[in-house]
Amino acid sequence: MGIRIVLADDHVILRHGLTKAIQQEEGMEVIAQAENGQAAVDLARELNPDIIIMDIGMPDLNGIEATRQIKHQSPNVKVIALSMHSNKKFIIEMFKAGASGYLLKDCEFEELAEALKVVYSGKTYLSPSITDVVVENYVLSSEEGMETAFTVLSEREREVLQLLAEGKTTKQVARFLHISPKTVEGHRSRVMKKLNMDSIAKLTKYAIQEGLTLPEP
Repeated sequence: MGIRIVLADDHVILRHGLTKAIQQEEGMEVIAQAENGQAAVDLARELNPDIIIMDIGMPDLNGIEATRQIKHQSPNVKVIALSMHSNKKFIIEMFKAGASGYLLKDCEFEELAEALKVVYSGKTYLSPSITDVVVENYVLSSEEGMETAFTVLSEREREVLQLLAEGKTTKQVARFLHISPKTVEGHRSRVMKKLNMDSIAKLTKYAIQEGLTLPEP
C-alpha cells in the first residue's frame, strides 16, 4: 500500500494540478481533497490518511488551527504545510501545531515528493529555503515570551475571530460553530478585551497579521 494523501487548499486549480502530479508518482495516492481547514479535519477523522498536505490561509478554519485539531483527534496523521508564507511566525506556529514538514508553494514538485517520502518515514522535512528562519528562532529563542494570537486567545476565540474577520455575522458564526449567538457575542467581547480593540475592522487587521485569515484578493 502506498502513501495515502489528503490535499487541503482553497484553490481548485492548485488542488487538481497537484493531485495529477502526485498520482503519477509511484507509491502515492491522493484519496481526497479539502477546500478549507474544517473539511481537512473531517477527512482526517473519516479516512485516516497517512499525510495531509495543508495550506495555511484557508477560509472558515485556517491551516494552523486545522493542524492542531487533526493532531489532537488523529495523532497518527502527519501534516506537511505547503504555503506561500515564509514569515517566521507562520512557520513556527505550524510546527507548534504538530506539522512534520513545511515547504513554500514556489518549490519544485520534486521537493514536495521527497518531503512526502521523508515525512512518511517518520522524519521531519524542512525546506532548505526556510531553514535559516527556524535555526534563528531556535538559537535566539526569539519567540519565547512573545505574545501572538496563539498564546493570547483560546482555540474557540481564534475560530470566532477568523469567522468574524471573514465577514460572517454573529448568527452565521453561531450556526457554523454550533453554538448560540449569545455565546459568539461573549467570545467576541473577550477577544476585544484581551486585544484591547474596539472594532471589527481592527480585529480583521489583527487576524490577517496573525495568519488566522487572508486579506481579500
